[in-house]
Amino acid sequence: MDLFDYMKEQTLENESPLASRMRPRTLEEVAGQEHIIGKDKLLYRAIKADKLGSVIFYGPPGTGKTTLAKVIANTTSSRFQQINATVAGKKDMEEVVKEAQQHLGMYGKKTILFVDEIHRFNKGQQDYLLPFVEDGTLILIGATTENPYFEVNGALISRSIVFELKPLKKEDICKLLERAATDTERGMGSYGAVLEDEAKEFLADISGGDARAALNALELGVLTTEKSEDGKIHIDLETASQCIQKRVARYDKTGDNHYDTISAFIKSMRGSDPDAAVFYLAKMLYAGEDIKFIARRIMICAAEDVGNADPQALQVAVAAAQAVERLGMPEARIPLAQAVTYVASAPKSNAAYLAVDEAMEAVRSVKTTVPVHLQDSHYKGAAKMGHGIGYQYAHDYPNHYVKQQYLPSELEGRVFYRPTDNGYEQEIQEYFRKIRENS
Repeated sequence: MDLFDYMKEQTLENESPLASRMRPRTLEEVAGQEHIIGKDKLLYRAIKADKLGSVIFYGPPGTGKTTLAKVIANTTSSRFQQINATVAGKKDMEEVVKEAQQHLGMYGKKTILFVDEIHRFNKGQQDYLLPFVEDGTLILIGATTENPYFEVNGALISRSIVFELKPLKKEDICKLLERAATDTERGMGSYGAVLEDEAKEFLADISGGDARAALNALELGVLTTEKSEDGKIHIDLETASQCIQKRVARYDKTGDNHYDTISAFIKSMRGSDPDAAVFYLAKMLYAGEDIKFIARRIMICAAEDVGNADPQALQVAVAAAQAVERLGMPEARIPLAQAVTYVASAPKSNAAYLAVDEAMEAVRSVKTTVPVHLQDSHYKGAAKMGHGIGYQYAHDYPNHYVKQQYLPSELEGRVFYRPTDNGYEQEIQEYFRKIRENS
């Protein structure tokens, strides 16, 4: 590194956004993600022992994927190289591989390659990395916001451990904001920033687990707010709201907050009140709630609270979720409103929801075996073991139904699904009555 490169690096470090400057340097500084970096967890132990294999970090923006990669870079004895899949081409990858081979051959030093946005690599680019990951030339760290099982080469997945990062908890983001506001070296402490508790709580709540969004809002507030008479820069609720571009409609001290509004929204749909449901939808949209989050809640309600009383409800909810991703705001409000009013107006049943929970409990508490006549008989030697013998093919019988044992013997006679008298489930009841009486 020459003098100019060094000066450029120092300038970038000093002038970089707050979220970048506040990145943790050690595992102990990392906020949240205890499920993967707790002291007894595999990833923590692997990083501390410098025995990390290829991994893929998967999670929403601002949850710490790049942060963990930087921590690894600070702790490993291996070379650390970073490329971004949005701009890197094959030439860049060839250069990385060439240097990795040289360092491994000359110095016995491994290379960790961090690929940000790895899902942006096409199949050919991912295939190019595979042999070098396989032979140990590269230890791959991939970061992606998309489900890697759909977006990343299956061969790369099979040679990596996938760690899912969760949105940060509100208390984690509060701690990050406090640290950033008071840190005089890397944070905004040298500006004399004072982050009021109400503003801190708001930013932590509205950011939806995205630390970067919360820190960016804090930085903007500090840089654009004049000092008060006491010489301090006070970041209050109004300033925080303006800086994160989210309205405060649901965040007053009377309990009209994020979780209360969501709760009222879901309960209004469940309670068959489309007017209240669409009101709370409008309130969340006005406050800047994530439209994809709203769409997910509608899908859950359609499956949990409507179920088979109106199977079309889930289809409408899923279609709305897909439309939301393609349209964005403000147009996304229209399919959301359609889905909300449909789910709220639909007949209700939680029978499917209760059925799967009861079945899950049975799985946990009772050891079972599949009845012999239901076991797979499509392989050589199955008949000798008795597999499939005695099975009755339903389509050979009137109404395409024949009474036979399907549940394990340990659960024979148990009922999990109890259709209600509501909507289509009434027809399901009638169907079962008809086929069972005539069998």
